[in-house]
Amino acid sequence: MNTHRVVITGVGLTSPIGDSLDEVSRSLREGRTGIVRMEGWEQLQGLVTRLGAPCKADLSVLPKKRTRTMGRVALLSTWATQKAVDDAGLSQEILSNTRTGIAYGSTSGSMPAVEEFFRKLAIERTCNGVQSATYLKLMSHTAPANLAAYFQIRGRVVTTCSACVSSSQGIVYGYEAIKYGLQEVMVCGGAEELHVTNASVFDIMFAASRAYNDHPELTPRPFDEKRDGLVVGEGAGTLILESLEHAQKRGAKIYAELIGAATNCDGWHMTAPSDEGMTRVIQESLKDAQLAPDKIEYVNAHATATDIGDVCESVAVNRVLGDKVPISSTKGYTGHTLGACGAIEAGFCLAMLRDGFLAPNKNLEKPDPKCAPLDYLMGAPREAKPSIVMSNNFAFAGINTSLIFKRV
Repeated sequence: MNTHRVVITGVGLTSPIGDSLDEVSRSLREGRTGIVRMEGWEQLQGLVTRLGAPCKADLSVLPKKRTRTMGRVALLSTWATQKAVDDAGLSQEILSNTRTGIAYGSTSGSMPAVEEFFRKLAIERTCNGVQSATYLKLMSHTAPANLAAYFQIRGRVVTTCSACVSSSQGIVYGYEAIKYGLQEVMVCGGAEELHVTNASVFDIMFAASRAYNDHPELTPRPFDEKRDGLVVGEGAGTLILESLEHAQKRGAKIYAELIGAATNCDGWHMTAPSDEGMTRVIQESLKDAQLAPDKIEYVNAHATATDIGDVCESVAVNRVLGDKVPISSTKGYTGHTLGACGAIEAGFCLAMLRDGFLAPNKNLEKPDPKCAPLDYLMGAPREAKPSIVMSNNFAFAGINTSLIFKRV
């Protein structure tokens, strides 16, 4: 079977530490945190965590007449995608060509719309007053569906509603669609909006950071022995993927080549991570890229600062890549942006490839001795010129992804 090389020609980001590659690159270099104490969360009885990581994108620039069916999660998606489309220089002719598609996702639809809809039906026992657009805001595929309508995209639309790998799985599926000739261009990524519901889910599971409510800058702490859980964030990330031939034909700039991608499932537990499944997905992405393990020069870890998750991930990386590979989790800066994290962190990897540095683990003072031995990046950014980097993400139900980028 003939295959096509896949390259990245456009990037759009909104994150707790910046809304462009330039801005996030500066934030990672300067150690800026996006974690803040959330006002109003104390009103939810029983919630212990008070921390979140909002982004600051100005969504008011989007035309209201074209965004009436969008809640915040779809608005963030559209904002980031417009940036990516502009960055890639995609014309409307290319966007509306049936050879252009979407692979995009989020953990859920917009939570305020969910609240509105079910408050009316379940509590007030009425349909009166429910807006006609409410369901379009709360449906699980609201982000890609609204993107397709907004940008008039007529190719395949793959919706990835798969928790913390929603956006990285979107990138995997977009990559495969181009690699095997099913599409020439794919709009890939994901989004998440910050809502107290998301924080409460992890708080109930004792997986949210609680000890640092009065010191947001000190948490989360991936791989650190004093980590106490994750902080929920928000944002959106969009990558424009193209076949190399298509990009070259139109003279597009190329950020990097996506040379390997894989997704799999542990298939054994709804919440507990498995280093076996993580190991397999890393091995599968290397096999897809036709790379030896020692060719990986940096790993952007999923590590959310949970007790078991960080340990399992370190074991898997050590098992496949050895103990010398530099590794960091950028969630120390942004919190866990859930369905958006894979695409946002892919953007961070592209910034590091472009600007020649490796971001350290923020708040990592002493690696947990239970974590496997690795080159945990600590302190100041490490000046480097990596050529090949890996970004891994893992989600509830053991759904795993691994992406490998190569500097061009």
